[in-house]
Amino acid sequence: MEYTQLGRTGLKVSRLVLGTMNFGPQTDEPTSHGIMDAAHDAGLNFFDTANVYGWGENKGRTEEIVGSWFAQGGGRRDRTVLATKVYGNMAGDGEVWPNHDKLSAVNIRRAVDASLQRLRTDYIDVYQFHHIDRSTPFEEIWQAIDVLVRQGKILYAGSSNFPGYKIAQANELAARHGRVGLVSEQCLYNLAERRAEMEVVPAARDYGLGVIPWSPLHGGLLGGVLKKEATRGRRASGRAADALDDPGTREKIQSYENLLDDHGLEPGEAALAWLLTRPGVTGPIVGPRTREQLDSALRALELELGEELLTGLDEIFPGPGPSPEAFAW
Repeated sequence: MEYTQLGRTGLKVSRLVLGTMNFGPQTDEPTSHGIMDAAHDAGLNFFDTANVYGWGENKGRTEEIVGSWFAQGGGRRDRTVLATKVYGNMAGDGEVWPNHDKLSAVNIRRAVDASLQRLRTDYIDVYQFHHIDRSTPFEEIWQAIDVLVRQGKILYAGSSNFPGYKIAQANELAARHGRVGLVSEQCLYNLAERRAEMEVVPAARDYGLGVIPWSPLHGGLLGGVLKKEATRGRRASGRAADALDDPGTREKIQSYENLLDDHGLEPGEAALAWLLTRPGVTGPIVGPRTREQLDSALRALELELGEELLTGLDEIFPGPGPSPEAFAW
């Protein structure tokens, strides 16, 4: 396993991040535990979750599954760099009480204690803001984070789904007060969705944040969806199905799969390997539902994409180019 620093920190993390969003909703607890054990066996040490995972009336269930795995001992917690998130409403199903969501100091305090209890640990390595909060100033947010750091409940703070200007705003304020600020940004970024390259990735690189792409296969669109449709009769669903309704997108995906077939590569593994070539990327999040999906993701670490292939991928999925040139003269 290859490791890298998380942004400008001294924290060493694996080049793939194990996403746990499917644990509970789609993958039962024993299978989830087996996937996490297999990840450790492969040297993967960076695990990502969120307080809302489990969804609906089962919000928090994913953290509980991770916590029950930690409780088995055997060095599981010590070998894991644990990231979770705060923002989503955690009030009981159907309840509308205020202050149970977003990034007020009140909710941050409540949410971190609840996550620690579900995760069965006394600290979180990277505590991430799941979304911007337009109602709470960063002065309040950083004050709340300072308290948690002093209490030993969290070590670092990260962001998720932040625009570039919010990354700058958050870290400029943190620097003025001698704080570390954000150390990572988790954003939607893949071959088919490269808008992050315009503002988010440059901001993250300038401020020393590690970039952690989510949905690296764009909801399955980059995972060989047309090949599976033709050979197995398995039709796409969700985001991938919506995208394939557009003839232009279907043509692009066919060209993409043909290109990788010419190079003898599996589409999903190549899409992950492409992200690992991108400047500023710490590692993409992979969210396996099965052990086989984890094994496929791990194979991406062994791929070396040649210049000819990288050029071909850019021709099919051109990025927006640097800003401001991407939208100005």
